Amino acid sequence: MTLSQTMAEPSVPAMPSPNPPALAAGAQAALNEAVRTQGFARLRPAETRALLGLPDAALADFAASWDRLEIDDFMADGGRYRRRRIANFAALPGDAAHRRGLHRPHFQAVVHNRLNGGVDRWFAPVEDDVAASPACQALLALGRGVADALQPSRPWFVEMHQFRIEAAAGAPGLPTPEGVHHDGVDAVLIAMLDRRNLQGGETLVAAPDGTQLARFTLDGLLDLTVLDDRRVMHGVTPVEPADPALPSCRDVLVLTWRRAG
Repeated sequence: MTLSQTMAEPSVPAMPSPNPPALAAGAQAALNEAVRTQGFARLRPAETRALLGLPDAALADFAASWDRLEIDDFMADGGRYRRRRIANFAALPGDAAHRRGLHRPHFQAVVHNRLNGGVDRWFAPVEDDVAASPACQALLALGRGVADALQPSRPWFVEMHQFRIEAAAGAPGLPTPEGVHHDGVDAVLIAMLDRRNLQGGETLVAAPDGTQLARFTLDGLLDLTVLDDRRVMHGVTPVEPADPALPSCRDVLVLTWRRAG
């Protein structure tokens, strides 16, 4: 659900450094409340950009890093349509920073990922400059605000996933090949970075019993949704090229917060 009717679009000064930003308190509080009461919320690109106050150059540099992702070699369906990088961070009570951890594999239990779960998956690390960039740090701060509102004073284990889904004529891409699912965490932020020559790719939000709560298409730089993963499931429909003669891709950032310890 968009917050257009409940959130103002404040003017926030641009942030030249990678330090955690101070987001507009009222806008952050409105986002937190929407997720608390409904289990999810959506911010359209203009809302997100007004809230974060990032300069165009910082966003362009961040989005360009998706051109340097590596093939996901752990697709149990044999697909070669997904590229990705990962990173992890620790976020502690009383410390606004997300402190990057040593590179480690990504693991999901089979109950949360029926296709690729149950194994350690080693993906290429997010580039250091990308993880420390103003755009990345601002989005981490945005999602951290929601996670802290849902579960105050918790230490967090945070994962960052850069995804590119590619599609070609006769070979659709599957953003969530495991279907509609929980990630097995507390809070999830999903942000669109680029969507080129695509049709499909609708985001689905559902209750644990499968009842559909929302269906929308993230489209445009920083069109995003934030979810309470304990309360709702999510998934994305397959994508295929709008023009079969041209390349196509769906570039998305996924950030997750899971209670540590």
